Amino acid sequence: MILNCIAVDDEPLALGMVCAFIEQTPFLKLVGRYGSAVEALRGLHQPDMQVDLIFLDIQMPDLNGLELARVLGRGEDKARIVFTTAFNQYALEGYKVDALDYLVKPFNYDEFLRAALKAKGYFELIRRPAPAAPAPAAAPPAEPAPVPAPEDQYLYLKVEYQLVRVALSDILYIEGLKDYIKVYRRSETKPLLSLSSLKAVEDKLPARRFMRIHRSYIVALDHIASVTRGTVQIGGETIPVSDSYREAFDKYLSRWK
Repeated sequence: MILNCIAVDDEPLALGMVCAFIEQTPFLKLVGRYGSAVEALRGLHQPDMQVDLIFLDIQMPDLNGLELARVLGRGEDKARIVFTTAFNQYALEGYKVDALDYLVKPFNYDEFLRAALKAKGYFELIRRPAPAAPAPAAAPPAEPAPVPAPEDQYLYLKVEYQLVRVALSDILYIEGLKDYIKVYRRSETKPLLSLSSLKAVEDKLPARRFMRIHRSYIVALDHIASVTRGTVQIGGETIPVSDSYREAFDKYLSRWK
């Protein structure tokens, strides 16, 4: 896999170093270098410009790197960003605009390569072809139960500039904390912290296996150990069931009787 890259920095020496690092990395291809975010934006809007990865400085006049990232937006079809900056206080802001990584100047080639390999892993993951559907059997005696596709068995979360794959079977419950979520798992004592809303994660989870029982909690139904009128026990924790979700949860509980 070859990733098309551009470098954006208003400091000529820093720009030259990043371009040199790109050119010595076998799976990266330098397709543009720009001394400002405004120039980069013009270049990215050229019809023949195909860019996968942007190495982007933050502190620049007229339009800074964070502003350019917001203009470009998010999505798998968008170029992804690795910020290169001398100021580590921008790390949280970089996370909010969905940057893949964050390199603090001065950085060496080993640090650059780690970020590049992380980007390569991300693109390999999202571009992996879906498994081919099996050929239908001739005149089957009965409709077989659907087998979940591999991607339906995992949840993909952005954790500390990485895309982390979490097995649905390992999830006990998920807690929402404003702009973040905590994912509690059977296999780990420490939860995963991801920049996401609880609603966004709820939309990705299969309803037959997960249920929202509170404005701040989604639980894995298979891992519920016991139930009271207002709580559930799961993973050694007591989680409340709020009034607004009680009717749907009670309907699910009717299957237990």
